[in-house]
Amino acid sequence: MKRWNGWGDQAVRVELGATAERLLEEWVGPGTPPRDAPLDEVVHTVPPSRLPSAAGIATDAAERVRHARGHSLPDWVALRSGRIGRFPDGVAYPSDAAAVRAVIAYAREVGARLIPWGGGTSVVGHVNPAPGDAPVLTVDLSRLTGLRRFDETSRLATFGAGVRGPDLEAELRARGYTLGHFPQSWEFSTLGGWIVTRSSGQQSLAYGRIEQLFAGATIESPAGELELPVFPASAAGADLREAVLGSEGRLGIVTEATMRISPVPEEEAFHGVFFPDWEMGLAAARGIVQARIPLSLLRLMNARETATAMAMSGRESLPGPLRLLFNLRGIGEERCMMLLGASGLRRRVRAARREALALATRHGGIPVGRAPGRRWKRERFRSAYLRNALWEAGYAVDTMETAAAWGRIPGLAASLEGAARSALDPLGERTHAFTHLSHVYPTGSSVYTTVLFRLAAEPEETLHRWRLIKDAASRAILAHGGTISHQHGVGTAHRDHLSAEKGGLGIAAIRAVCSAFDPAGIMNPGKLLPEEGPCGKEPAALPTGRP
Repeated sequence: MKRWNGWGDQAVRVELGATAERLLEEWVGPGTPPRDAPLDEVVHTVPPSRLPSAAGIATDAAERVRHARGHSLPDWVALRSGRIGRFPDGVAYPSDAAAVRAVIAYAREVGARLIPWGGGTSVVGHVNPAPGDAPVLTVDLSRLTGLRRFDETSRLATFGAGVRGPDLEAELRARGYTLGHFPQSWEFSTLGGWIVTRSSGQQSLAYGRIEQLFAGATIESPAGELELPVFPASAAGADLREAVLGSEGRLGIVTEATMRISPVPEEEAFHGVFFPDWEMGLAAARGIVQARIPLSLLRLMNARETATAMAMSGRESLPGPLRLLFNLRGIGEERCMMLLGASGLRRRVRAARREALALATRHGGIPVGRAPGRRWKRERFRSAYLRNALWEAGYAVDTMETAAAWGRIPGLAASLEGAARSALDPLGERTHAFTHLSHVYPTGSSVYTTVLFRLAAEPEETLHRWRLIKDAASRAILAHGGTISHQHGVGTAHRDHLSAEKGGLGIAAIRAVCSAFDPAGIMNPGKLLPEEGPCGKEPAALPTGRP
């Protein structure tokens, strides 16, 4: 069963271990395990539903609690403390497009607001009920699943938008194909969620981000049904798929989507390379991707993340032969690890591996074989469960992510990590922050910084700490020309920064598109856009102080 107030399946536990606990205390101080509110206690805080009774709409308190929050750090604070505040007034479970239309009609009739719910894995506030007097109805799409159409000739597959990653892949792999889209939330997130948040999978270097995989869809909106037909290419005006991508539930509900698929790779290989320092690793990463070597993965950790990853896994020291080799090659404490992966036909995988490793070597890298890659592949989805273990030990973890052109990456990465590391200095608290590049492009790269800090005795103080970190990180991103979100979407966490990236005219254009599909503003209000109006709410001041 899925945890109601934490990540993943209740049956899966990842332990920190004595070494990790000692290091956490060394890095940020001793953690104090918090008291988590039990579900039955939280259920008693749920107010009566404001929705009129209707067939197919669940209004019992437990269902409303389970659909009240996603997985942002503020969401976890709310769920774990039991101080959730706002709940949806009901949960609908439509099983087809006609049922979705009926839910929209019901919401319009009773004056409710709708929140589409895929897997509930949002880390930026997409699924949270917004403040207001109108009742809120969450639309759970878990029954809109299954493979609808399969066109092997064209390599296209159409699924219900509520299908989760493992089920989608199982359907395709039974036929010898894959979508190749593997975000870290893959086990629980959904196809529709990937589309409306412009998701990026871990192997996007080969398969592409979700926008490259998305071929067409059906969307049910308050203004009517939108069919996006599938073409290999089209010059027939503006591409409406781009309006749906990243729309975050503001236009309507995606009921099914057609995706571009690929054959299951004949071979996959992941290799580790160590570099003497971050600068040499950056040069190698840029050189490899700009050489258009057909890899599926390129991930570069900075020295702090490399050391953290090794220490947290119980490998604080290098094996003797590797330590000797590193000493001979002048690779010391500033060493950075790169993971390289290739997927596809065996001969192409091997050619790509040879070319990438040769280029990495020319940039000062030392290949260390497949062991790091095997470990990464084995743990790629389990690592998210560490968040549960850290919380239970008294520590919070969050991520700040962005992307920018290559020329900005060194300054942006240093400023982002530095801002996160020093944000709690005024409180006398420490943070542990580290950074990697996980999605690279010929013109630039993502930057992904992870921050660890101690939970406070009171949830309000924990939120205060998070807000200081988030504010400092966001300011660093904007100051260095990064996007406010590379792969997590906007939601409420980044909403108030969006105008800095889109400009006034851009925000107005997005609002106009929202208004065309949702004139009354019933679709997921308070998300994505900062302005008052059918597609947005008045932004709060940039959070810098206590809640």
